[in-house]
Amino acid sequence: MTETLEGRHIVVTGGTGALGGAVVGKLLSEGAICHVPNAHAAAPAHFPFTEHDRVKLVHNVDLSDSAKVEAFYSQVQGLWGSIHLAGGFTSAPVEKIESASFAEMMDTNARTAFLCCRAAVRSMLASDIAGRIVNVTARAGLDPRRGAGMVAYAASKAAVAAMTVAMAEELKGKGILVNAVAPSTLDTPANRADMPDADVTRWVSLEAAAEAIAYLASPANQAMSGTLVPLYGRA
Repeated sequence: MTETLEGRHIVVTGGTGALGGAVVGKLLSEGAICHVPNAHAAAPAHFPFTEHDRVKLVHNVDLSDSAKVEAFYSQVQGLWGSIHLAGGFTSAPVEKIESASFAEMMDTNARTAFLCCRAAVRSMLASDIAGRIVNVTARAGLDPRRGAGMVAYAASKAAVAAMTVAMAEELKGKGILVNAVAPSTLDTPANRADMPDADVTRWVSLEAAAEAIAYLASPANQAMSGTLVPLYGRA
């Protein structure tokens, strides 16, 4: 195959979200075939690629359910790349964090990333494809001092970072490259609504984040593995 994404099959979890839409759009522009698991019965109205012939939407996929994750990945033939954008955020003073809230962050961020990584690795090994895996951690996951006021979130994203590096080391002999990006604040409509007084010029654009993720997932990336790429913009 060529050193492009033309005709390559790539899973994008969280693909119907704001960053997901930008990533899917970037991958499509480079010729990829995108497989997008969706937790709901239908895609959200704002997702622009529902009818695209190279977007394979699969609904009612709970990414924290091992069996459903395995079933989703089993129907993707010739998996080249797996990009894991699905996740969540919560903030609270540590004394007010409930055990259930902490568990939810670990499930939503760390467990989903692990299950999808595991399924992707199984698929790539079975097909003898030296593919690419890209996770999303966060600035607070790399620098826990940035996690003040969001301990559960920071811990879950730190787990994603640790898994990424450990898997990259484990898989380097197989040719599967595993990396993660660590954004600070992304310039999304939700973040603009939540922080109306913020200086958005310091945030990371969705296009810039998508560019970095697409490169890590592409065959053009021939050497980067176990890398946690800071996407901090001007923050």
